[in-house]
Amino acid sequence: MTDRLRIAVQKKGRLADESFAMLKKCGLNFSVRGDGLLARVKNMPIDLLLVRDDDIPNFVASGACDFGLVGENVFAEEVLASEDMDIEIVRRLGFSRCRLCLAADADGPIQSPQDLNGTKIATSYPGVLNAYLKDNGIKAACVEMKGAVELAPRIDIADAICDLVSSGATLEANGLAPFATILESEAVLIGSGRKLGPNKQAIFDRLLSRIDGVIRSKDSKYIMLNAPRSQVDAITKILPGSDAPTIIPLAGSDDLVAVQAVCTENVFWQTLEDLKAAGARAILVLPIEKMMN
Repeated sequence: MTDRLRIAVQKKGRLADESFAMLKKCGLNFSVRGDGLLARVKNMPIDLLLVRDDDIPNFVASGACDFGLVGENVFAEEVLASEDMDIEIVRRLGFSRCRLCLAADADGPIQSPQDLNGTKIATSYPGVLNAYLKDNGIKAACVEMKGAVELAPRIDIADAICDLVSSGATLEANGLAPFATILESEAVLIGSGRKLGPNKQAIFDRLLSRIDGVIRSKDSKYIMLNAPRSQVDAITKILPGSDAPTIIPLAGSDDLVAVQAVCTENVFWQTLEDLKAAGARAILVLPIEKMMN
């Protein structure tokens, strides 16, 4: 058991679902059942510890887990709450994105951070909020709440709130409007400063290589097209984020070639229109499931 890598993962919620999906894209074979606290990976020496999100940074810092998958908002809050917590972000994972925002009555007197002086702000993130207020020279009182923060102005607990925002629908339903973003958050892989043993390090290096492949493949596309040989240079310049493409002569034609390339940036309709204008035809754009350098 000592050579099995242990990773803490949020037990339920959107971040949990997207974390499990990413790990399965990495080829990990596991099942999450009911209220179980541990999911054992069957095809790699890895165990997933299923816990509350705000416990994950402490579990990693204390050595109960080697690594953790958690929202950057939770990571930032726990680090600020404990000055000696030795954890760090190993990878930004690009999913479960949200914003930690300041918000107040849409038609009220608070419309900017400077309007917060002398007010009370309700939040579940007192560490992040107090750091922001200090950095910006704002004198305001922090009212800590564990949930339903958006109700605080309505019941006169606070004048404004600091809370996570995804679509903004919850704020709008409560007559609130965001006026400043203090943290852009996404899922992150966190670790501690402890050195792993050689076996665990080898397992982690293998997993991290797969995670990097999943991240790279997310927005990458494989493009295939036919084009006149004379237009290859112009077409290559249009292909977004591409290394040198593969050029293959087409059978029965001295002029036409097939161009194949991996594009590591978004491919938009405008890109396809530009390629067509440059002489490309029979353009195919295909998703990439996995990548490895």
